[in-house]
Amino acid sequence: MPWSFALPQAILTSPVLSVATPILTGTGVALLTNRVRTKNTYHQFRQPPFNPPSWLFAPVWTVLYGMMGYAAHHATMTASRSFSLAVRDANDSAQTLYTAQLVLNNLWMPLFFGLGRPAVALGDMALLVGNVSLLLVNWWTADRTAFWLMTPYYAWLGYAAYLNAGVGYLNGWVLPNRK
Repeated sequence: MPWSFALPQAILTSPVLSVATPILTGTGVALLTNRVRTKNTYHQFRQPPFNPPSWLFAPVWTVLYGMMGYAAHHATMTASRSFSLAVRDANDSAQTLYTAQLVLNNLWMPLFFGLGRPAVALGDMALLVGNVSLLLVNWWTADRTAFWLMTPYYAWLGYAAYLNAGVGYLNGWVLPNRK
């Protein structure tokens, strides 16, 4: 098989590994970005309306990551059982899109909190939303279950983009000093 930018098949064909991968990578990035400092920084921001309490982010992201991982697993297994070459080809591009969105997702927190660059993080968010849009188009035709499992994530990304833009704008696109 030629090289591709996708998670290994062993991860995507295992329901446990497929669900655990986004949860563990997301948790790892959060811990490396320094969760305590991130929480304190979050409370220093001038916030847009309808901002959630900081404690809500961890459980929401854990559930969304789990659903995301299971969607990738489901789509992979659906394609592996399909006799259609079109479905199998669509799955190859879906796995690349899925892996790319996971990377873009994991870049956001270090860009926003680690580097304090809300404008750059918003650019990353725009790429992420575009990537997930393409993935959803792919899964709409190839695996509707995977599509529906990803829609809460897609909705949350829209909300996260609103929060990112709102915090950026209200704080002059400069994050408060993180002491």
